[in-house]
Amino acid sequence: MKFKFIDLFAGVGGFRMALQNLDGRCVFSSEWNQHAKETYFQNYGEYPEGDITLNETKAKIPEQFDILCGGFPCQAFSIAGNQKGFNETRGTLFFDIVDIAKKHQPRVIFLENVKNLVSHDKGNTFEVIKNTLKEIGYAVYFQVLNSMTHANVPQNRERIFIVAFNEALVPNHAEFQFPEAIPLTKTIHDFLETEQVDQKYYYQPDHKYYPALDAAIQST
Repeated sequence: MKFKFIDLFAGVGGFRMALQNLDGRCVFSSEWNQHAKETYFQNYGEYPEGDITLNETKAKIPEQFDILCGGFPCQAFSIAGNQKGFNETRGTLFFDIVDIAKKHQPRVIFLENVKNLVSHDKGNTFEVIKNTLKEIGYAVYFQVLNSMTHANVPQNRERIFIVAFNEALVPNHAEFQFPEAIPLTKTIHDFLETEQVDQKYYYQPDHKYYPALDAAIQST
């Protein structure tokens, strides 16, 4: 184990898989969607804790860990003044991330969101996020990356990644760089099933979406 991390807004565990592959150990996870929690259990053998906005859930977070990661929902903030910082995040799920970071002081906050976060609410949302992280002592770096250009996956999936370093604990944070693009060598054929798949995974003729799908496929 090289580091410890917590997995917030965990979904089915994408962040966890990546960090475990780097020899990290997950010490806490949280996800409120029951279907996602069940899939997470099938993937990792444990159910995430529930609603991270509850104090009783936050109380289960271990005192020390190195990285806080999560793909948090994008919510507009109510901009009450000119500071556009910590106070404007109250009532949003991002506030809970900041609340946890303030208490536990992880070395790194590692967040992911949709590309449009930058322009959300005319840029106010992202401005609040950056200023709030700086306000609690973190240096903020961000970049939009595409799975097609950075993961060798034939899918046009653009996401913004925010990496914020605790300035007191990571004084050399300015050396950080996002990864360079890599060649795309895989195609969709590298991922398609080659053997017979159980019929339960297909839409049946009596399904309400079957006619529309059938028409779309026939027209291509």
